[in-house]
Amino acid sequence: MIIDDVHRGIQKHRKRKRIGRGTGSGSGKTAGRGHKGYGSRAGSSRRIGHEGGQMPLFRRIAKRGFNNKQFAEKVAIVNVSALERAFDDGALVNPASLAEKGLAKGRLDVIKILANGILTKKLIVHAHRFSQAAEEKIVASGGTVEKIISS
Repeated sequence: MIIDDVHRGIQKHRKRKRIGRGTGSGSGKTAGRGHKGYGSRAGSSRRIGHEGGQMPLFRRIAKRGFNNKQFAEKVAIVNVSALERAFDDGALVNPASLAEKGLAKGRLDVIKILANGILTKKLIVHAHRFSQAAEEKIVASGGTVEKIISS
């Protein structure tokens, strides 16, 4: 192996391929679509998984198992160190304020506070779940913990 060969030809910002810009470009005339047929026309598209009449892979392989992921609760994990950075002393930490600070984004069912990091600020924390160590850290720094009971 030639060591300087490894990164040759790799660019950070590769220029997009300009298709249909003359024969000299290498992808002019038919613009990579071949000659005639459905695929050469505008608006052509193939169904995902279509294999040209061959029995598709998803039908050749047996169905197995079941996954409950779609029914699982979406849990946002917020560490004590993130609370230390984002909030001032004496602040109220709740799902709305966490979303505002960008610590719990998207549609979530549960917010859980974990104990990773150091907390020196006195915070009033309202969340659905707390790890035991996180709860101890919040109380030790002079703050209060309140669990939100979700319906």
